[in-house]
Amino acid sequence: MEKISDVIIIGAGISGLSAAHFIKKLAPSLEVILLEASGRAGGAIQSFHQDGFLAEWGPHGFLDNAEESREILEDTGLYSEAQQAPLGDFHRYVCHGGRLVQIPQKPGKILSTPLLPFWGKLRVLGDLWIKPEPKDQTLGQWAGRRFGRSVLPLIDAAVTGSYSGDYNLLSIDSVMPGLRKLECEHGSVIRAIIRKMKEKKGSIKKRLPAMNNFPQGLDRLVEVLEQGKNIAFDSGVTAINRENGHWRITTAKGVFSAKNMVLALPVNSGLKILSAIKEPPLAQIPVSRICNVVLGFADSAKVPYGFGYLAPECEKRFTLGVLFSSHMFPNRAPSGKVLMEALVGGRRHPERLELSDEEIISSVCQDIRQLMELPEKPLFAKVLRPASSIPQLEMDHPKMLAYRAGLEQENKGLYICGFGWDGVGINDMVKSARKAAVAISAGGRGEEAAAAVKPVYF
Repeated sequence: MEKISDVIIIGAGISGLSAAHFIKKLAPSLEVILLEASGRAGGAIQSFHQDGFLAEWGPHGFLDNAEESREILEDTGLYSEAQQAPLGDFHRYVCHGGRLVQIPQKPGKILSTPLLPFWGKLRVLGDLWIKPEPKDQTLGQWAGRRFGRSVLPLIDAAVTGSYSGDYNLLSIDSVMPGLRKLECEHGSVIRAIIRKMKEKKGSIKKRLPAMNNFPQGLDRLVEVLEQGKNIAFDSGVTAINRENGHWRITTAKGVFSAKNMVLALPVNSGLKILSAIKEPPLAQIPVSRICNVVLGFADSAKVPYGFGYLAPECEKRFTLGVLFSSHMFPNRAPSGKVLMEALVGGRRHPERLELSDEEIISSVCQDIRQLMELPEKPLFAKVLRPASSIPQLEMDHPKMLAYRAGLEQENKGLYICGFGWDGVGINDMVKSARKAAVAISAGGRGEEAAAAVKPVYF
């Protein structure tokens, strides 16, 4: 028997759950059903609990600088539960020259940081006189041209922390469209920043954002968003078509139809479905896979105070970076112990994921010991190998965005969001999901909002 609703959301990850939340808030009379191929909601978000240690399979939190995510916390009451680790209170480090160097937290300290040589600091000012290049470029090409090659290890570290990607492959137009828009409007990134600062002069001083998580891990966010939602689990899509102004979705659990359909899947999963409507320019986009090595040590370990560190490729480290999790959030480790989470693999080194758990743990511990003093053996060690991978917004990604825009324009009632279309952070996905919900509640699409400038935080 065909099940009819007003809105079908394909995917019950953070994108699908957020879309359902905002639709019910903005248009409570609409009947919404989520179709989820697996037996659980949350997608890449999943917390790990064992022997008193709390870690994450996927994302480790989200910053509180996105209006859409703050809205969800306020709507659900989760603000009162959230644990916050302010970036202004915690140091972040980059592996530089075989040691950990603190990233400057204030503009004035940039002049004294060893992360850039003196001539490199001067070269950054060259941005003021370099005309914008209208063509898309890789992040590496763009940053090297505007600010000089000495900044590239820092660009590499930032990309490692967000995409576990390769700055020589990622598209600047796709990863940072808002910044590119400012560059083109003002002729210089520095000039644009100065103008923005002048415009805000006299306003309340903005603090650095804080990282959010919960005492139970990010699973708590999924648990709350899942409440009250109509979710059909184990309902992977096998066929899709449009009949008489309605979307008709066939799954293993039956047939569903609705006037509006939100495709809230990771890009590559979504392309498999969308290809039935129109062939995409690429069968799939590149992805990055990582594993998370959860390490518990006695608190005699000399772990620097802060969030953790990132290692650019030029440092030749085995580990992409390490989160000092028990510094960031309380109760991540039993009393008298500390927890670190080390990331391995990424776009450049997928071969490391082929190693055994024992080999990965040994290599990670050996790597970290060169940077800080640790007890001889960890008290707890576990390799988490997530099934999800991280979409890479590389040089062909603008074609994919144009493909999505064309599909949505040509097919009324189709809304496409999900992991990797507009970014890979929780905030990116919640923002795209809300945009779809606003359009559905208004009965169709409005004007496209200008791309926001995404601040870069290590």
